Amino acid sequence: MNERTLKVLIDAGAVKGLHIIADGSRFYVEIETPTGKVIASTLKGSIKNWSSLDSTAKWVRKLGIGRTTLDIA
Repeated sequence: MNERTLKVLIDAGAVKGLHIIADGSRFYVEIETPTGKVIASTLKGSIKNWSSLDSTAKWVRKLGIGRTTLDIA
């Protein structure tokens, strides 16, 4: 799911939760919707990932989400 689609779902109230997942030294975002879980992707279709937790959290906050969970296991 790319950023444009995600913004539309957030505005419509269809996002139940966002989860920041650590995968080695990278982070990615998992979106929880009524139909299941989806991973944030780029416009080209690859998984959108970040090298720092700060940059991931800033992206999530920019979307308008104030609460998320962090999985570092």
